[in-house]
Amino acid sequence: MNIVIATNNGDIGGGEVMLLNLARVIRALGHKVTVLGPASPDELLESARDEGFTTLTLPATDRKSYMIQLRAWRARNRKSLLWCNGLVPSLATAGDTNRIVHLHQLPTGSQKYAYWLAKKGARAILVPSHFVASKIKNSTVFENWVTEVPQPIAKTPPSSPIRVGFLGCPSLIKGTNTLAVALSSLNSEAANSYQLVVGGTAKFVDNASQNQVMESLLDLGDQVELLGWVTPEQLFAQTDLLVVPSEVDESFGLVAAEAMSARHPLVISNAGALPEVVGESYPWISRQKDSEHLAATVASLAEQLLANDQRLDEVLSENYWRWHELYSPDAGKERVRRLLKDLES
Repeated sequence: MNIVIATNNGDIGGGEVMLLNLARVIRALGHKVTVLGPASPDELLESARDEGFTTLTLPATDRKSYMIQLRAWRARNRKSLLWCNGLVPSLATAGDTNRIVHLHQLPTGSQKYAYWLAKKGARAILVPSHFVASKIKNSTVFENWVTEVPQPIAKTPPSSPIRVGFLGCPSLIKGTNTLAVALSSLNSEAANSYQLVVGGTAKFVDNASQNQVMESLLDLGDQVELLGWVTPEQLFAQTDLLVVPSEVDESFGLVAAEAMSARHPLVISNAGALPEVVGESYPWISRQKDSEHLAATVASLAEQLLANDQRLDEVLSENYWRWHELYSPDAGKERVRRLLKDLES
């Protein structure tokens, strides 16, 4: 089968990480795959070329021209199955009957009307979680997957301060501000001290939000370390636990899945699909937008770490096997294989 995957954005975010994961799996299954995107930004296409994928560049430098050119290209090239990796290519090719609409985020606001048009004619509508599927009729749950993040199974107990990691885009919606407030509270009241270690850059974040986040980080004084862009492996190696404190309803939870693959201690908020990723019975889930509850949850996990509690090892092992069964490349490959088999039948 010939498959063209059309990107949502020219630069790389969570959806584009999944696009490359998809391309790898489709190629491994023996299908011909082409990655399509705009000329600028070209970060995604450059990454695809680096991995040896055939790429197709449309001479577009903004979203509107990309959508117009994508629709015109598709009108001339209808034989290949088109995998629309996001709402932008899905809307641009609305009505095409030989394509997959793959959403990585729940449409909100005006996006709902765009989705209503974008889904027309699609052979399948894929969403990353049961949370999203419960809000989009006739969609198929198609969970994301992540490669294993290698870390030593046996870890040394944390010293003081306890290093708390945040990985991703520091922003209000990702809960960076709330996490900083929670750690400031713990440092003023708790017996243990905490240092926030931030991995990531403020990509796609407006200046006002960036300023608010920076103010909360400054309140931590010397108990904050900004690493900039780092890999999950690098961040996990430098921290005792990870917090995913999102305040927007997440459609999946790539960072949480990466921590699970590394057996890395993890706190999440109850935002959207995050509890679904770790399992509803996971013990360290905090209420979103609640700094006091987040502080208590972080302190609870830290106590388990300091005590070297066997139950913590059991939970982290359960996390690892949950990742392996549901969110590993092998699990993703099997999902793609079944999907393509169903479409061919």
